Formats: sequence, C-alpha cells, structure tokens
Amino acid sequence: MWLKKISLFNFRNFKEKLFNFNPFLTIIIGENARGKTNVLEAIFCLAKGKGFREQKESELINFDEDKAKIQGVFEEKDQQFIFQIIIEKTNEGVNKKYLIDQSKKRRFQFVWHSLKAVLFSPEQLEIINGSPEKRRDYFDKFLSEEDNEYKKKLNNYHQALRKRNKLLENFTHNSDFLENLSFWNQYLIDQSAYLVEKRKKYSQFLNKNQNLDEKVFFIDYQPSLINEKNLKDVFNNEIRLKKTLIGPQKDNFLIFIKNAKEKNIHLFGSRSEQRLALFWLKINEIRYFEEKFKTRPILLLDDLFSELDFKNRQLILKLIKNYQTILTTTEPEIINLVEGPKTIIKI
Repeated sequence: MWLKKISLFNFRNFKEKLFNFNPFLTIIIGENARGKTNVLEAIFCLAKGKGFREQKESELINFDEDKAKIQGVFEEKDQQFIFQIIIEKTNEGVNKKYLIDQSKKRRFQFVWHSLKAVLFSPEQLEIINGSPEKRRDYFDKFLSEEDNEYKKKLNNYHQALRKRNKLLENFTHNSDFLENLSFWNQYLIDQSAYLVEKRKKYSQFLNKNQNLDEKVFFIDYQPSLINEKNLKDVFNNEIRLKKTLIGPQKDNFLIFIKNAKEKNIHLFGSRSEQRLALFWLKINEIRYFEEKFKTRPILLLDDLFSELDFKNRQLILKLIKNYQTILTTTEPEIINLVEGPKTIIKI
C-alpha cells in the first residue's frame, strides 16, 4: 500500500491544501517555517494516529479554528482506500475521530489497517547525542508500538517502580515495610524479565544488520539486571538515596561505528556520523517491519541531508530507492542528485 495523496483542512498552518505523492520519491522543497514538516506530520498521523511534535493535541489544529481534518488516499493493487482523522476542540480538550472509507474505527483499528511509517527528524538526534534516557525512550516507544505485551509490561513496571520508590522514601524498619518491599521486589523482577528479553532480541536484530552500505554500526546493550541478589547488594544505598537503583530504567544502549577501529558514536562521532547512526536505526526499523509484517513502510525524512557531504547524500538516496519516500529539504541541489522517478513539491 502506498500513499497517493493527502488533503489537509485547518491542519497546522494549512487552511486547505492538497498534496499528490509519487509512489517512489517525493521531494518537498522550501524555506524554513513554510510547513514542510507539517506535511510529514500529517502523514505520520495517518500512520500512527497521532502527531510527533505537539505538546498538546490542540496544536495540530490551525490557531484560528476549532476543527481540523486529515484525509489520505491509499492505493493497493488498483484499489483505493480513504483514511480520515477529524480533530476537534472540546471543553474537555481534544476529540479525535478515525474513519476508513467513512466507517468509524477505534484508534488501534485505524493504525492496524494503515500503512507503516518510519520517521527521521532532526529532533531525534538526541537519541544519539543525548542521555541514556533518550535512547531508552526511543527503544521503548518503538517496541511498545509493535508489541502490546511489551507496552503492558512497561506500564506495569513503571507503576510498580513509583510505588517501590514511595516505599523507600517512607522507610521504617519493621515487618510491614519488609513485607511490602518483598512484594514489589518480586513484581519488578517478574515484569522486567520480558522487557530485558525484548530489548536484547531487538539489539541482536540490529547487530545482524550492521551495514549501512560500506558503513558498519553495532549496538552494545547494557542491561541493569534486577534480581534478588542485586537488590540485596544495593539495599543500603537505596535506603540512603530513597530510590530504586537498578532495573530496566537504568539500562543503556551504546552505538559504535567500525572504521579502522571501533568508535563510540555518542562521544566521538562527527555530526555527519551521528546522523548516519540515526539513519542506521531507521533503516533497521524498516527491515524489522518488512520481516514482521511483510510490508514496506513509507519513509519520512525531515531535513536529513543537512550536514551530510556529497558521498553520504548519495548513500542515503541509494538506500531509500526501494521505498516510497517523502523528504523535505531547503537545498535545491538535492533534486539533481536523484535518478529515477520523482515528484517535486515547492512550498
């Protein structure tokens, strides 16, 4: 399935706008702050049921309006399907309606039937150059989207973690405290097992797909294992600091690039190498979707080419040629690098 066109009504800065897309490559070109990223976000909404930038969902609606609509036309084997999201301000906040061919759907049904999408945006570079928490958040969001059991276990774990931390804050050395602590210890151990195993398996998947053409990346997953022995070892420090010191909330993911020798991309990678490392993660999202769902996702690239040299720009264009790709840029020279069918949209 591929996205043929999208119509926007009162979405972000667009009052009413229609965009037609190429089944292979569409380049959206224009100056900054003209709405290029808004187009990608609308497509992302059709794939995920939500935007990727809003602090509040009401920000998806044009400032002067109370209602917005995104309508996408998808094509598969000569059949067309119309997906719609209607976003409306209410006294309680924002209400969303999801429709496929005019039939109302719940969000999970809508997303299940929609196309898969992989997004690259400059803001996501914090996955590479930010704190370990940013990387954990990235893996948690990705794994939660494709595995409901992971999402459930993750929510359970964090709810229990808050309760255990509250218990540590109110430490009193008595039988009630020890009994409650023992309960939450075992609960966290049980919930964490699935999380660690899933993170481990996806890290193994990444390491089976290390190549980005001639570039080679790999990931070192460093779990903070929570078990009875480790909890006993850190108990005194936890009482002193009044918080849980081990567990999946402390896991780390380190990405390396192999040149003449291995290099930690977070500490020693150039801006160009860090962008390529993020793109390596995104390419593997695509590979994973293809392997699990037997479908090719749409690739959304927001300002990927800035800070990449000519060789790496060509590398990216080579890697995306087998997927429907919609990319934004401020640089007209990108058009001249592209061989094959393409559509140019100027904003």
